[in-house]
Amino acid sequence: MTDNTTIGRLWFLSLVAAMGGFLFGFDTIVICGAEQDIQRVWDLSGAMHGLVVSSALWGTVLGSLVGASASDRFGRKPTLFDVGMLFLVSAVWSAFATGPWAMSVARFIGGLGVGVSTIAAPVYIAEISPADRRGGMTALFQFNIVLGVLVSLASNYLLKDAGENAWRWMLGVEAFPAFAFTCLSVFLVESPRWLASRGECVASRTEGFWSRANMRPILLAFFVAFFNQLSGCNAVNYFAPRIFELAGFGRDSAFLATFGLGALNFASTFAGVWLIDRLGRKTLLVVGGIGYIVSLAMASAGFAAGAGAMSVVSIFLFMASHAVGQGTVIWVLVSEVFPQRFRAQGQSLGSFTHWFFAALVSYCFPLFAGRAEDPSSALVPTWAIFAFFCAMMVLHLLWAVFAVPETKGKRLEEIAP
Repeated sequence: MTDNTTIGRLWFLSLVAAMGGFLFGFDTIVICGAEQDIQRVWDLSGAMHGLVVSSALWGTVLGSLVGASASDRFGRKPTLFDVGMLFLVSAVWSAFATGPWAMSVARFIGGLGVGVSTIAAPVYIAEISPADRRGGMTALFQFNIVLGVLVSLASNYLLKDAGENAWRWMLGVEAFPAFAFTCLSVFLVESPRWLASRGECVASRTEGFWSRANMRPILLAFFVAFFNQLSGCNAVNYFAPRIFELAGFGRDSAFLATFGLGALNFASTFAGVWLIDRLGRKTLLVVGGIGYIVSLAMASAGFAAGAGAMSVVSIFLFMASHAVGQGTVIWVLVSEVFPQRFRAQGQSLGSFTHWFFAALVSYCFPLFAGRAEDPSSALVPTWAIFAFFCAMMVLHLLWAVFAVPETKGKRLEEIAP
């Protein structure tokens, strides 16, 4: 048994590491408040605009590839410190960017921080947590992601009327939490499991991962990340104001509705964190999967019929389903299913898959959906986009029911010896 003092210390360490998730959420979502102004200020084409918006996500792809090596070689603690520095540099540079290419580079650097954080933070928390609390502690990472999203949306709403440079302020305020996280990461202690297996991890970093023995966790990591993004969650997150405007909202109402969506995401994730060690990972995926299908079918029907109210309600239901299910489970499940010597590499695979498809969806969405003020610029009707996401979630539900094992309450060594 673990005494209360030790549990309290573990919660503190988990909360500090999970602040990487707060910066992840803030950094990736803050662009939704600025993206339309950026497009207007620099008169960007759809393709160039898609590049600027998705540049952070392409950074996460690279970060997810190098994060495992850095985390295994240097340790979880120094890697998390470096994550804070990347976010700090990105925030300051984004605020002072002089053109779309400079903005893309600045956002790419922040994306590197996001990609590395999705490896180092969940792995660190999973490795220091007792089995009966691991789901909740590791899910703090996702909880902080949505807290970062909510704070970002609130900040965007408060700053939207701050003048012609409002979008610069939106992007620059991230420097404050980035600085705080960098300072707090100094107080982390290194993962005991990493220290105990350091020699084995370094020696095995590139040997044996792509083996038949690892095929099941590899497939689990790939598909949980693949379906997470093919739900359309980041299309909604990054382009929520645009989607609400497509549903008939004015600009101010769209920003307010986006904040409401973030608040619902936060509350639903809180519920998911509370439930994950009680109901289990598989159950949440199934419940969330059913919600996905219902809400996305409603969204598609609402946009097809021009029923703005129905479309908006369905988007809110979609976000609740995502937050309780996939949103809470993804980083927990991936951090659990690999053996110790391959845990960081497995997290890297899940993170790479997640961010590759996030970048792809985020790049394609504005091309297909078009500008809110010019519906004729859309390549396909909005209802068809949501119908596609709905079809993918039918496959997700089948996968969750028939392929996902339950890992709640088990020690990491029991799940993957």
